[in-house]
Amino acid sequence: MHKIEDLKIWRKSMELTKSVYKICAELPSDERFGLISQIKRCAVSIPSNIAEGAGRNSQKEFAHFLSIANGSSYELQTQLMLSMELKLISEDIIKPILENIIEIQKMNYGFQKSL
Repeated sequence: MHKIEDLKIWRKSMELTKSVYKICAELPSDERFGLISQIKRCAVSIPSNIAEGAGRNSQKEFAHFLSIANGSSYELQTQLMLSMELKLISEDIIKPILENIIEIQKMNYGFQKSL
């Protein structure tokens, strides 16, 4: 078991999730039950799966949950890019968040290899 507060990837993904929630407030309210809901679920899934894996009994299980978290990060990346392409939110707002997602993806792959 790992203490999640000590995991840099978990802390970084928590910061990402807070950023995503803030930008969701900028999206049109008619997307509340569509894209906004999906974006929030994906964002929350990243640190949640890292935390769940950290609480498991084996490194293999941990790696499995890191893999799920990574899948959620790619979903989130896609949805934010779609929001930008649909001009629901500006590239200036989305770009730094996309950069954070890519950094988390790289950290995740490296962490999985180290287990």
